[in-house]
Amino acid sequence: MTSSYSADQIQVLEGLEAVRKRPGMYIGTTGPRGLHHLVYEVVDNSIDEALAGHCTHIEVQINADGSVSVTDDGRGIPTDIHSRTGKSALETVMTILHAGGKFGGGGYKVSGGLHGVGISVVNALSEWVEVTVWRDKKEHNQRFERGIPIGELKAQPIKENRTGTSICFKPDTEIFTVSIEFDYTTISGRLRELAYLNAGVKITFSDQRIHLLKNNEPKVETYCYEGGIREYITYMNTEKQPLHEEVIYIQGERNNVQVEVALQWCVDAYSDNLLGFANNIRTIDGGTHLEGLKAVLTRTMNTTARKRNKLKEADSNLGGENIREGLTGVISVKVPDPEFEGQTKTKLGNTEVRGIVDSLVGEIFTEYLDFHPNVADAILEKAIQAFNAAEAARRARELVRRKSVLESSPLPGKLADCSTKDPTESEIYIVEGDSAGGSAKQGRDRRFQAILPLRGKILNIEKTDDAKIYKNTEIQALITALGLGVKGEEFDSTQLRYHRIVIMTDADVDGAHIRTLLLTFFYRYQRALVDEGYIYIACPPLYKVERGRNHYYCYSERELTKLTTTEFPSNANYTIQRFKGLGEMMPTQLWDTTMNPESRTLKRVEIEDAAEADRIFTVLMGDRVAPRREFIETYGSRLNLVDLDI
Repeated sequence: MTSSYSADQIQVLEGLEAVRKRPGMYIGTTGPRGLHHLVYEVVDNSIDEALAGHCTHIEVQINADGSVSVTDDGRGIPTDIHSRTGKSALETVMTILHAGGKFGGGGYKVSGGLHGVGISVVNALSEWVEVTVWRDKKEHNQRFERGIPIGELKAQPIKENRTGTSICFKPDTEIFTVSIEFDYTTISGRLRELAYLNAGVKITFSDQRIHLLKNNEPKVETYCYEGGIREYITYMNTEKQPLHEEVIYIQGERNNVQVEVALQWCVDAYSDNLLGFANNIRTIDGGTHLEGLKAVLTRTMNTTARKRNKLKEADSNLGGENIREGLTGVISVKVPDPEFEGQTKTKLGNTEVRGIVDSLVGEIFTEYLDFHPNVADAILEKAIQAFNAAEAARRARELVRRKSVLESSPLPGKLADCSTKDPTESEIYIVEGDSAGGSAKQGRDRRFQAILPLRGKILNIEKTDDAKIYKNTEIQALITALGLGVKGEEFDSTQLRYHRIVIMTDADVDGAHIRTLLLTFFYRYQRALVDEGYIYIACPPLYKVERGRNHYYCYSERELTKLTTTEFPSNANYTIQRFKGLGEMMPTQLWDTTMNPESRTLKRVEIEDAAEADRIFTVLMGDRVAPRREFIETYGSRLNLVDLDI
């Protein structure tokens, strides 16, 4: 039977219905990332008020009921009647997409939220929103439920001449079906970042969910950094040894584009950590501002090297990667009309910004190096050492390649490959030891699942130079099996042999260490693998509980306690088996619990806060013992170690 296709089949979504129908189009996902994005959308409006010079203090609070309040001392959302909609300006921005003060009406010079969908999307995806606005010696209130106004905007006079806006919202469980519980650490990381990027703005963050806190007291933190991104660099380099004490700071404005750059090289770092921001948005995919910065750093340092006779006339120029070795840098640009590539706004596209950054930074950086010759020499000596080390690594690579390990090489013998050749449907399990490898090989689906067993613990990339990396057997096996290129080269996803790389280790101390070593390898060797979401952690069960003919798998101590105390009758006639290693599990058990796409749990490795991740890898895997001991003493008691077999 042929179904009719007529005008009746064309759906017209009114108002905010479109957002509720397709939330992913507006916030990317209805998982944890999208949930937290709601907070950022509201906070960004307050930050935009700060950028416009009208706000000095932003308060963010997770309330006891799980809702979030964001309060600022800005001008307050306008409350007068909007000429086109016939409704108050407040109701207009809350209920109509692409309504806002950021489209050239003179309200804002620069802003982060340029789609004009921020607050209305939060409204659409919340069970309820309550808005309070203080302006014109009045307090204005209005409530919305799932995007719909509940009653009119109400106003009452107040004595003080207070201005500002408070938005309180509770995410809708109809949209966020997995969880609406906010993570303190995730939000605090973004708020700290915003405080660094906007020098002098005070952000107070508190958590009133006492049931989640161990000491039964609300948690409160305040972020305010008069030094701005200079303090950000100092924070990121806390555990490192700076090559020069003073953070190099460059600031200027050209053609209404504001540019801020902070740079510091470190003795004990062998990769760079460059963070780019455009209008406070972290541009994880780079863009013209970062391209301009990299180009000007390379050109200026090579010019200085020749000026100071560090490079002779016949010597070739130092490469950008040599100059940037050990560099921690932040570039923050504020652009009146930014062009972001992609819906997620993670790459800046404005071509004019490249030239502005290049010329402005070039002039000030050259002048700085002229007045600080000792700093210039120290950076150049490190860059020349990096160049020489890179040459040694290149020779080691060539040796490896001549042995046919990296290029057009046979795959490592211990790899049990899958039959499909389509990387998008292929996945590889990296497992520790031959016994776990044996269970995984027998239990897998050979069509799309490959197994690579590793013997022992791989090299700690954090402490290893490139020459040793390419000589290490286990590292060679990883590079070859995955189809990775050479460290430092542009990541080419077309060469990747599997689009899901799954780390599957035992739930004990050794397993945790191996997992950390592997994550360090991926983060430092080919960071794009992590950034683009190819790395996963497998979650095998810790216990098997048998009761009669039935058996149950528990993935945590909490699950076991819940099962044995609430699910079973008080006689609790059952046996518990603790899986200490994957090799103890039968192949069918491993398949059912950990490898079957229908029933398994995989955790994708995501790094929201790159600066914090970089710092933690340095602390945990670097050369210095004192910071690592301090970290363990500080956070050891907070970590959930009950699921770890020690």
